[in-house]
Amino acid sequence: MNQPLAGYAPAPVTARMENHGGHMLKVAMQTGNDLLARVGSMVAYEGFIQYEPNPPAVRQIARDWITGEGAPLMKCSGDGLLYLADYGADVVVINLNGDGISVNATNLLAFDAHLTWGVERVKGLAKFAGQGLWNTKISGQGWVALTSRGTPIVVDCGGGEDETYVDPDALVAWSPNLKVKGKRSFKAQSLIGRGSGEAYQMAFSGQGIVVVQPSEDSTDRLRFRG
Repeated sequence: MNQPLAGYAPAPVTARMENHGGHMLKVAMQTGNDLLARVGSMVAYEGFIQYEPNPPAVRQIARDWITGEGAPLMKCSGDGLLYLADYGADVVVINLNGDGISVNATNLLAFDAHLTWGVERVKGLAKFAGQGLWNTKISGQGWVALTSRGTPIVVDCGGGEDETYVDPDALVAWSPNLKVKGKRSFKAQSLIGRGSGEAYQMAFSGQGIVVVQPSEDSTDRLRFRG
């Protein structure tokens, strides 16, 4: 191989999910250990891997996606190496060890199919916008890959009394055991966030983390959900 190009060759497999650079996910696929991934995210693969868009398990959960929360998913199965990406976004790999993560569906790239997952309403926000905000909650023992529009910051809420405030359009994920409430800003509406009118933030408190990206999702997540 040409020496300059050799530096881009994939490293030996050391885990189920790994980053290849900052913008691509490498998944070690094995028969019986299926993966759910965002439709259209496959950029390359080695070996024998099959794809099934909108499998039955996803269709059952998709009934909740009338809320606007949810990403079209495909089931990936087989043996080999699978490479996924989402328009050059940063990829963040998480190994769940019996715990959970609540994810903005637009930032969900892939996760182990055996994990428990579903669409849940975020409590404490209904009074701010229609029926409130919905997120995809994933829990169990396994791997999850998220995307971020730029290098994210992971804030440890630390379990103290101080709250962590986040623009919902920049929110990627958070620990589901955190307490969440909404906050309106009137005086600072022209300074916080990029939307017009009132500015909303989400306040997190308790023991856990919040993942925030340096770019705001244009879907306006606190707008009315049907």
